[in-house]
Amino acid sequence: MTDDLAGRIAALMPRAKADLTELVAIPSVADPRQYPPEACQQAAEWVAAAFTEAGLRDVHLAETPDGSHAVLGHRPPPPGAPTVLLYCHYDVQPPLGDDAWSSPPFELTERDGRWYGRGTADCKGNIVMHLTALRALGDALPVGIKFVAEGSEEQGTGGLEAYVRQHPDELHADALLICDTGNAAVGVPTATTSLRGLANVVVTVSTLSGNMHSGMFGGPAPDALAALIRILDSLRDADGGTRVQGLDADGRWEGVGYDEQQFRADAGVLDGVALTGSGSVADRLWARPAVTVLGIDCPPVIGSAAAVPATARARVSLRVPPGTDPGHARDALTAHLQSAAPWGAKVEVETESTGAPFSAATGGRAYTALDRAVQAVYGKPIAFLGQGGSIPLCNVLADTYTDAEIILMGVEEPSCLIHAPNESVDPGEIEHMAHVEALFLQHYAAGRA
Repeated sequence: MTDDLAGRIAALMPRAKADLTELVAIPSVADPRQYPPEACQQAAEWVAAAFTEAGLRDVHLAETPDGSHAVLGHRPPPPGAPTVLLYCHYDVQPPLGDDAWSSPPFELTERDGRWYGRGTADCKGNIVMHLTALRALGDALPVGIKFVAEGSEEQGTGGLEAYVRQHPDELHADALLICDTGNAAVGVPTATTSLRGLANVVVTVSTLSGNMHSGMFGGPAPDALAALIRILDSLRDADGGTRVQGLDADGRWEGVGYDEQQFRADAGVLDGVALTGSGSVADRLWARPAVTVLGIDCPPVIGSAAAVPATARARVSLRVPPGTDPGHARDALTAHLQSAAPWGAKVEVETESTGAPFSAATGGRAYTALDRAVQAVYGKPIAFLGQGGSIPLCNVLADTYTDAEIILMGVEEPSCLIHAPNESVDPGEIEHMAHVEALFLQHYAAGRA
């Protein structure tokens, strides 16, 4: 049966590539300041049509409280069979400038055995993985399915989280496959069991009533950009580790580690550049807070005037490890930014978003079924790793469906460069993980796990 299923999935891979080509061509960035909202609508409608064709019923778009649209659908279970939720999201990160890409970001391009384009992995590759698994099983689908594709995951505005709280019955299932993560490396089957939460803020520094001529006033006139730089620098210690007053910066990761040389290669760290912080790589990634300055508003180099800046602002993201309350982390970050202001500079901190960290329980029937599926496809047991990213929805689902097992898996792996220019996916991971998903559904339904 496994060989037959593998053959059907292999035969579906040209269609998977065609689907992903169409999806990548839709610039579904859920930020109307950068891209027209019609693109997200087009992507949502594409997803709805594809999963209707794949056998789901009543597939429709539902508006969520942040204005985005979730795509919802279902298929009833056979008598006595469990129900599994399949999750993905169709919105993507902005490309961060076409000139940083080796090929157009919204055009799927095959190069060196990988498929390049924004969203090929995160998360449109996982959409195609779901479709391929469902098509391979066809009418022999052994479980009930509930399906949701989120439309604003990358923006962190919480539309689907709020929708779940308002409509808890719609996504109730026995096992939840949250397919927005992936393997530790190509060919290393992995379930993510730990996620960091986040606290994102925008900090604005003001020192003058307006920009002033640097020749006439520079020196004694307080420079808002210089003040902002000092504030941001205070968030790191001498070796670059995150240091936010009131937060534990010395957590330890107890699970499988992350080889430092492999991390350097995965992260593209330049020769001679040291990693920041102390402790193991896994400690720093999965067990400790980590601050990143995501953006700064200040005069650009080209076109800048000889003037002392009166205001400057930055978008700051703080990743929060399990065991730390994101509200406490946000408050600590806010207090730190305000207290670090030099020269009496005026500091305003606006909360942009928060999300709780997540830890999965791995001892249930669904994880046993997943391990069986993984061993059949990859020939090795599943690995459990943490992930530095955040999926706030996981905590909402865990709180809403207390008896459900939550599994985080997918086609993303470090070489995908998600959120960065030149994002790509290994098509073999789509094929193998679609096979894993299809086998998982069979094993989970059979109760032989």
